[in-house]
Amino acid sequence: MRLEIVSGCGPGSGWKALLVPETLWGLSINEACNIHDWMYHMGETIEEKNEADRVFLNNIIRIIEARTRWNWLKRLRLRRAKIYYLAVCWFGGPAFWAGKNMPEEERSIEDAESVSKALESFGLRG
Repeated sequence: MRLEIVSGCGPGSGWKALLVPETLWGLSINEACNIHDWMYHMGETIEEKNEADRVFLNNIIRIIEARTRWNWLKRLRLRRAKIYYLAVCWFGGPAFWAGKNMPEEERSIEDAESVSKALESFGLRG
């Protein structure tokens, strides 16, 4: 993958990068973040954004399952994985739409729908 496109977890550099660790309780999820970055770069529709977000969560869960020995630690990591997933659903729109031609007024509507679906998937909204 090209380094200009993938930057690990979070915005890549600057003070905002400090807000998004690349580990979940000591476990690197950098690979999942890089795939997510690539899918955001290649995606063109809200459906592709939503798919990238779902693949992101799935990849993090697979990393946790493969690399975590203790159940108590697995539960902590899975909880944080859900937070990362909700974060990309809620706040990933500007990163996904950067340099693309979707009208601003449609972005907020589509992103609101993806947030609603994400909340429902965790039983937080009925």
